Formats: sequence, C-alpha cells, structure tokens
Amino acid sequence: MGKFHRILEPGLNFLIPLLDRIRYVQSLKEIVINVPEQSAVTLDNVTLQIDGVLYLRVMDPYKASYGVEDPEYAVTQLAQTTMRSELGKLSLDRVFRERESLNASIVDAINQASDCWGIRCLRYEIKDIHVPPRVKESMQMQVEAERRKRATVLESEGTRESAINVAEGQKQAQILASEAEKAEQINKAAGEANAMLVKARAKAEAIQLLAAALAQQHGSAAASLSVAEQYVSAFSKLAKESNTLLLPANTGDITNMVAQALGIYTTLTKPQATKTQDEMPPAHEDPQLPTVEMLKAEQASSS
Repeated sequence: MGKFHRILEPGLNFLIPLLDRIRYVQSLKEIVINVPEQSAVTLDNVTLQIDGVLYLRVMDPYKASYGVEDPEYAVTQLAQTTMRSELGKLSLDRVFRERESLNASIVDAINQASDCWGIRCLRYEIKDIHVPPRVKESMQMQVEAERRKRATVLESEGTRESAINVAEGQKQAQILASEAEKAEQINKAAGEANAMLVKARAKAEAIQLLAAALAQQHGSAAASLSVAEQYVSAFSKLAKESNTLLLPANTGDITNMVAQALGIYTTLTKPQATKTQDEMPPAHEDPQLPTVEMLKAEQASSS
C-alpha cells in the first residue's frame, strides 16, 4: 500500500494481489554509461572539450531505488563535475601525460559520493580530448620544434663522435707508423752493423792473408805485380768522369811508380820489422834474400 515491504530474491516469489506491487527493478550487472561532452578549463586557462565512459554496478538495490531518484543521471552529473574539478588542478601538458591518474582520481571521488546511493563506480575512461584550433597549432609547432631540437642534438652528437673516431684513428695510425719507422730504423741499423762487422772481418782476414803471402818467398815480387796491375787499371779509367786531369810527369814509367809504391810499403813495414827483430833472437842472414836492386831488375824484366 505504498510502503516498502521487501526485496524479491531471484527465483520463485508470491505476491498478494492488490496489496503487493513491484515498484523498482534493478539490474545487478555492470552498467556502461556514456558521459556527454563538456567543457573544462585547465590550470593554465585552456578550455578543453572532453567526454568519457563510466562503468558502474548497483551494489545495494534498496539504496539505489530509495536513496536517489535517478541513479544513472546522478552518477553522470557527479562524473562531469568531478572531471571539471580534477582538470582544473592540472595544466594542459599534464592532462595528456597523466590520463591514468586523472581517471583514478575521478573514480575515487565518485565512489565517495555514491556510497549512500548503493552504487559503486568500477572505472572511468576519458574518450576524447578536444583542444581549440590555435592551441592545437601551437602544440604542433612545439612538437616540431622539439623534434628539430632533437635532430640537431643527434646530428651534433654524431658529428662529435665522427670527429672523435677520426682523431682516434689518426692517432693510432701515427702511433703505428712511428712504431713501424722505429722498427725499420732498428732493423736497418742492425743490418748496417752486421754488414760493417762482416766487412771488417773480411778485410782483417784479407790483411792476414796478404801479410802471410808477403812473408813467403818472392812475396815482394807478387806485391809489385799486383801494384802494377792496379796502376794500369786506374790509368785506364782516367778521363771518364771529368775532362780536367792532373798527372805526374813520369806517368808512362810504370817501373818507377811501382818502385815508389814498394818504397812506401817498405817504409811503413820497417818499424814493425824492427820491433819483431828486437823481440826474436838473432839468426844467421840468408845470403839468398833478394835486395831492392834485384827486385827492380826483376820488375823491369817482367814488364
């Protein structure tokens, strides 16, 4: 008779005609409600057009029926006012970055107010955010400037890395070149030293052999013959490298030139021979040793 009596549970229920009547029917399923588009002003005074989707469920049918006249309309209005309030706390850039936190804040605010209505808001999702055309153009310019800045920074970093790599490569190349030059000089010096040692040893052996040959019988005659051959060979090479020559007066007298060379050799070897005679015991002179006059006669006859 116009007074709440009971809630009918699912299943079979009996009503008394003319006395009992079903006044409200509530669905306990999750309900989806579209929140109409509305305008909101951000913290930096930018007007936005924003809409969303609200997901809710009736938790207490009694409160949903007798606590509010139209629960869906009430929740929709509460979602709009809460969304305007939350948007007023954020700047435009934060609205786009913090959509998840904005949705969570709206859900918490709706649940606090709709608890006495027997309705629970499960989630709220922002669908579209529309900004004024001029603001949109400025945002696009800002994005383009940011991209150009990033491109410039990346290009400068690439140029710097390239210069560093080139400098490092040149440094390594110079180090390797200096090490190669150092090794080459060391090898060259070692080769020259070995060559000088070999030449010195060969020259020492040649001198020893020559000294041994001169110490034998008729060694002086062989030395005279060798000097004469070298004189003839040197004389044949005259006037090949230059047209100006200075020649002694007796150039054609080979015997005289050989005698002069032997005299120089005798003068150089006389101190060593004297030293050797002083060190060795005296011996009998050999009457058959050739004198200088006999050597000159032999050289004249051989020439």
